[in-house]
Amino acid sequence: QVPLVESGGGLVQAGGSLRLSCAASGRTFSSYAMGWFRQAPGKEREFVAVINWSGGSTYYAHSVKGRFTISRDNAKNTVYLQMNSLKPEDTAVYYCAASSEFGATIGRYNYWGQGTQVTVSS
Repeated sequence: QVPLVESGGGLVQAGGSLRLSCAASGRTFSSYAMGWFRQAPGKEREFVAVINWSGGSTYYAHSVKGRFTISRDNAKNTVYLQMNSLKPEDTAVYYCAASSEFGATIGRYNYWGQGTQVTVSS
């Protein structure tokens, strides 16, 4: 088990920034790839970004590339998502998740947080 707790969501105006955090419990955090996903009302959950176990590799969805940055601090068991130049279409519940594989496939993620709401006003 890898309990995950997201924080940092909120309401922001278009063009603004937010930083999401995802804190993990347990001693195996550094062995997992960590991903961020989001789900808007009425839509399927979609991939946002992933970082490998060491932080040396990252991959982003096309819609967020250049605006969002994923990072991790294994000493703090935490992964971050820095979101800049936010747009109303970024509004969603954001989830962090852990996987033993580096990738964007949602089915490969075994552990999920409860989500944090991000709302971007126009």
